[in-house]
Parts: sequence; structure tokens; C-alpha cells
Amino acid sequence: MPKPNRKQKPGVTIVGAGRLGSALAIALSRRSYAIQAMVGRRLSNTKRAAAFLDVPVHVLATKELGKLEVSDLIIVSTPDDQIASVVESLSGLQRTTTVLHTSGALSSGVLAPLAKRGWNTGSIHPLVSVSDPLIGAARFEGAFWCVEGSPKAMQIGRRLVRDLEGRSFSISDKAKPLYHAAAVMASGNVVALFDVAIDMLSQCGLTRAESKRVLLPLLETTLSNLTKHTPAEALTGTMARGDIATVRRHLSSLKGKRLEEARALYCLLGNKALLLAVENGLDRKVADQIRRELK
Repeated sequence: MPKPNRKQKPGVTIVGAGRLGSALAIALSRRSYAIQAMVGRRLSNTKRAAAFLDVPVHVLATKELGKLEVSDLIIVSTPDDQIASVVESLSGLQRTTTVLHTSGALSSGVLAPLAKRGWNTGSIHPLVSVSDPLIGAARFEGAFWCVEGSPKAMQIGRRLVRDLEGRSFSISDKAKPLYHAAAVMASGNVVALFDVAIDMLSQCGLTRAESKRVLLPLLETTLSNLTKHTPAEALTGTMARGDIATVRRHLSSLKGKRLEEARALYCLLGNKALLLAVENGLDRKVADQIRRELK
């Protein structure tokens, strides 16, 4: 494959025109990458995604991958369970190139059939939450990306991240599932936990909309504390103070079938919070007393 010079950015094909794939197409196009084709399972959705760009783009359905004119770089941004079938389709192409997938949990090993045919294979995964393509495209700036794969693929992946004004790091391919689980814990599970807090506050007489509105500033100040301090130093509230009486009141209020889930989470996370509190100076005997209450 012809190597682009330093001033020339590679032409790109995006396979998977969902939120992440569309956000990547927008962000890369804004940084002078030529988005040559977008491929998706549903042609109508893929056309809508391509409409975000200011330049004409070749739009294909996934079943038409065999007709693809190979770009310098192919980014596979489909759900994880569809990557293997995309690899099978790409294996029929005559020209070899570089392919990067965006899965957080899978390594470049899922692209092994292409690597055996001489392709440069790797993965790039942004540690950002993309719920909307246009907003997501802006969030890539300053984001951290996990990059792994063959040396050439990693070189291209890191260059792409730099061009998006992000920062890259690498881990072993075997560590990808644990890495992704950590990302889920810090993002998706935080959203789920916030929803539990909304459920709890709704039991106090507020609407869900009101509960969200009053809890969001608290979450924002917690995030601000975490940007400046270690988790142990950022911890505030009942567990940080070792307030046994308040823990008892909390547990007493978390009774009834509708609050079983909230009670279980309160106890589980309370034990973790106690470890942080002890790290930050809480008396171990007080922590042990609270642990007995949490059981």
C-alpha cells in the first residue's frame, strides 16, 4: 500500500455508522482526513450519518463490503459481535491495508485472519461517552485512547489520536477485557448508580426530573474533587466521617421491596468507601463497627 507522506493524511473508510463511527467520521473530516466511504447495516441510517459531513461520501450497506474500494485506513466501529463477519467480508478484498477496530473489550486478535493476509491490524478505543455524534466528535479532543496492535497499526493509530488532539496509551492485548470493565465501572455503572439515587429521592416526594436536577450538582462537585485529589482524599460524607448513627438511620430508611437494590448497593459500596476512609485517616475500630452494621 502506498505510504502517505507526513502532510498527506490517509483516506478513511468507516465500517459501522452508529454513534461512535459517525462521531469519528465527523471529527476526522474536520481534521482533513478524507472520509471516502461509510458502511452500515441499514443504508438509510448510514446515509443520515454521511449527511453530517460536508463532502460527498460513498455509502454502502454492510452486505456490499465486497464492492469496497480499499482506503488507506479502515476503521471498524460495529458492535463487538459483528466484527468477525466484517473481517470475513474484508478478507475477500484483493488489496491489503490498515484496519483498526474500536472495541474496548476485544483486542486486535479478532482481526487475525486479516493479519495473516498481510494487513496491519490494531484497535483504538476512546475513553469518552458518546451518546450523540456531533457532541461526541467534540469530546475526542483531550480524551485518552487505548491503542494496541501491530507496530505499523499502532503508529497509524497514535497519529490519528494526535490529530484528534487526544492522548494515547497502550496495554497488552490480554488486558483488554479488564481495561474495558474498568471503563464500564467509571461510566456506565456510574450512570446506573445515579439512576438508583434518583429512585431513592423519588421516594421522598420529588419527581424523577426534580431528583435528577438536584442531584447533578452534587455529582459535578464530586467529579471536581476527583480531578484535584486521590479517591481517598476526595471521599466526603458519612463513611468519610465514620458516622455510625447516620449509617444506622440510612439502613433503617432503606427498607421495603422497592429499595432492596438500593440497600444492597449502599452496603457494598459502603464497605469500599470505608477502605478509602481508613486510608485517609479514619479510625479502624470505627470502620469495623460500621462494617458490622452493613452486614
